[in-house]
Amino acid sequence: MTMRQIPLGLRLPDHAVFASFFAGPNAACVEHLRGLAGRTAAPAAFVWGPTASGKTHLLYALCALADANGKRAAYLPLERAVHSARAALLAGWEACDVVCLDDLQAVAGKPDWEESLFGLFNRLHDAGGALVVTADRPPNALPLALADLGSRLVWGGVFGLEPLPDEDRLAALKLRAAHRGLDLPDEVGAYLLRRVPRDMSSLYALLDSLDREALAAKRALTVPFVKRVLAEGISPSSVRELGGGAGR
Repeated sequence: MTMRQIPLGLRLPDHAVFASFFAGPNAACVEHLRGLAGRTAAPAAFVWGPTASGKTHLLYALCALADANGKRAAYLPLERAVHSARAALLAGWEACDVVCLDDLQAVAGKPDWEESLFGLFNRLHDAGGALVVTADRPPNALPLALADLGSRLVWGGVFGLEPLPDEDRLAALKLRAAHRGLDLPDEVGAYLLRRVPRDMSSLYALLDSLDREALAAKRALTVPFVKRVLAEGISPSSVRELGGGAGR
């Protein structure tokens, strides 16, 4: 089962599962990660893409599916860990079936972290576990000092996340809304796509806020209602401040 003592006081959000992730052009990556949760794929993966491309959501989803399959999974955001923990934190994680490490670029070039990651990969491999890492750039663009680590990290495949094309953005919003039990009419989704920043993290954050507003007001999502909520406090320029978490 999932390791509940996730470092740094993190808790995996309930909505960050594969069922709420619109794969679009990233279907091959999603299927590979699903296979890792059941160990029908190679025991590693390197996923890269810019901020708000969905990397963190996919790691959360992998942990959730592994847990549902009765396996032990762990998640660690390296960008936070590097400032508050030592590389020795990774000792013993080979007891997990799946280990997910977010934002590898945060520790690239740091000898202690690279050595710790290299050791963890080898121990996980020997124990039959899987390691998945994400970064904001492809592996050959990372300033890794330990060449052997770089070669290990790409053993299971490298996946660059592509942004959703315009025709898929509305479908992605509707999928997220449906997962929350929210009815998102096409005209409301189209209105949001015209009014807010185009990255899906911002759109999802706004949708979550509108869901809370609609629930509090006991109103359905309509264009007039959304216009009023935006005018009263959730402006498009502030949407990015609402984002983060699983949208990354």
